[in-house]
Amino acid sequence: MKKITHAVIPVAGFGTRMLPLSKAVPKELLPLGNRPAIHYVVEEAIAAGIKHIVLVGHAQKSAIENYFDINAELDNQLRHKGKDELADSLNWLPEDVTISMIRQGKALGLGHAVLAARPIIGDHDFAVLLPDVVLNPFITDMHKDNLAFMLAEFANSDHSQILVDKVADSEVHKYGIAKLSEGDSSNSVSGINKQTDTNASFKVAGFVEKPSLVDAPSRLAVVGRYVFSNKIFDYLENTTASVGGEIQLTDAIDALISQHGVDVTTMVGDSYDAGDMRSYMQAFIYFAERQLAADE
Repeated sequence: MKKITHAVIPVAGFGTRMLPLSKAVPKELLPLGNRPAIHYVVEEAIAAGIKHIVLVGHAQKSAIENYFDINAELDNQLRHKGKDELADSLNWLPEDVTISMIRQGKALGLGHAVLAARPIIGDHDFAVLLPDVVLNPFITDMHKDNLAFMLAEFANSDHSQILVDKVADSEVHKYGIAKLSEGDSSNSVSGINKQTDTNASFKVAGFVEKPSLVDAPSRLAVVGRYVFSNKIFDYLENTTASVGGEIQLTDAIDALISQHGVDVTTMVGDSYDAGDMRSYMQAFIYFAERQLAADE
């Protein structure tokens, strides 16, 4: 049984949807309550069994790496003042978890960012978690189960897994939309997901990037969690730049589908887009209220 212990988190984006705030602060470090968004994403990966996380960034994103490092001076100051519990809470990464950072170089899209992690990932299969997407950590730990389910499905089927969730008709044009294999209905898939609160996995025929409603093959949108066979690297290396002059991850996924098969996993619980100002503000209030309630 294959056990995936590596994950890639691309953090090189400039966060243009969050400007001017993200000009000075990396969008991944913008707070949701009293923790930055990426904190929850890393917690999710660790809870699913990931032991080595690769951050793909650029020179202006060193603050993210610093967040996960030990600040010896701050640690000493807190302990000198008798605040050992607070100091311990800041150094929360388990000892068997490693976080590395590698630079993407030129900003050539998500596919290029994933490919940039290859020197560290090596021959391992791996997960990809987009830091803009935060799965709700307050509802019976379901945000941990989604990725764990995907990892288990990959181990059983040897098919790469992509997390999807049903979106409203008005939101379809914002996402990559799954085209299911013949015989699988997007409505039945979503219905199973919401009625039973359990994940389900189905074969996918491909994806359409940000289609109009009339051209959308389903209402199942890519959420921002992937589990990939290492073979995806070979397809990314041979993928030419397309939309916007970028190497699209979806192009490599389509090639992977045709040769090896790819499944979609339906999501359980809620997700928040921490890279969009409107949804970020809503998420901040929700996370802050939950944390305040937990502290009472």
